[in-house]
Amino acid sequence: MLTGKTVLIGITGAIAAYKICEVIRMFKKENANVKVVVTPNALNFVTKTTLEALSQNPVAIEQFNIQEYKPEHIALTDEADIFLIAPASANTIAKLALGICDNLLTSTFCAYKKQVVIAPCMNTNMWENPATVKNIQTLKKRGIDIIEPETGFLACGTNGKGRLADINVIYETVKIKLIPNQYLKGKKIVITAGGTVEEIDSVRYIGNYSSGKMGIALADTAYRHGADVVLISTVETQKNYKVINVKSAEDMYSAVKKEFENAHSLIMAAAVSDYKVKNKSLQKIKKDGNPLTLELIENPDILKEISSIKNKNQIVIGFCAESQNLLENAKEKIIKKGCDFICANDISKKDIGFSSNYNELYIIDKELNTYHIEKTDKLNAAEEILGKIYGTGK
Repeated sequence: MLTGKTVLIGITGAIAAYKICEVIRMFKKENANVKVVVTPNALNFVTKTTLEALSQNPVAIEQFNIQEYKPEHIALTDEADIFLIAPASANTIAKLALGICDNLLTSTFCAYKKQVVIAPCMNTNMWENPATVKNIQTLKKRGIDIIEPETGFLACGTNGKGRLADINVIYETVKIKLIPNQYLKGKKIVITAGGTVEEIDSVRYIGNYSSGKMGIALADTAYRHGADVVLISTVETQKNYKVINVKSAEDMYSAVKKEFENAHSLIMAAAVSDYKVKNKSLQKIKKDGNPLTLELIENPDILKEISSIKNKNQIVIGFCAESQNLLENAKEKIIKKGCDFICANDISKKDIGFSSNYNELYIIDKELNTYHIEKTDKLNAAEEILGKIYGTGK
């Protein structure tokens, strides 16, 4: 998806520098060209050899390494489509805000006129220092995107705000800026993901094999294309968009109903349990040598319920996983549920669907027209699903 794009990554002397190795790998996986520039202190935390092996490019360190008759910092700015500085230490942030150019990274920043994303990483007291606060405000006023650090356990042994943001958040923030087609901008899209959990007692539950990968791929893709995404998920994940974590079908129904009120559309990619235990035990059920009988009652049918209350301007997309008679069952389901589209996949195929990184689907609309998505990875499948349903604007 990033073929032809060049990502320039600046790494400073912060403990989280090693995490950027995985960010580089993620961009390379999408076929981006990755260039790396480091401050001298960054090499105390991650090696030049590692960065060159991952990026498949020389790592820029020296201020005046002349290549092709261009100072290195100018050559880097000409090539890059976006400049990510992560982790960014308090010292480097101060230099960036003041325009100090005492190393190759800061000089490159000063000469760079395109998109810049900065992910700070530092001790809590440094992050909260009035000088750092002012420097961050200065950079924001100049149009620089700041991915604020997380709160958690820090390398210095304290607990507070300052830990580098999740690498998936960093990656997605940069990626969305490299994909200009914002055809979903202005649309609030609610997406569900994962398999619901119905408790039997305090330690046991009824569940299914859904990994949530398809729903999360849809949410990531919709966000990249400008949608105001709300992900309602049984799988815990950190994203730059709103994520609501739920467990049971009842929890998911309540969250969906609330968020759908002012939404443009709902994509029900979650595998919702049809049944729940009528009288779950608050304590662990002990074995006594006798059979255990559970009385199950139906859960709310979220897809059917939401489809029945949606207005004429709202869209509801359902998913169905079938092990036989795929198209027949899917067509029956879209009529029964009353949704606008249904995405059907065959779970009898072990190389797609639940827990797999791949999927093969059929999209069916209310007129029972069918569109086939050949086997592909779930991110590409998400692109095709959204493009087919919403139109890419191209």
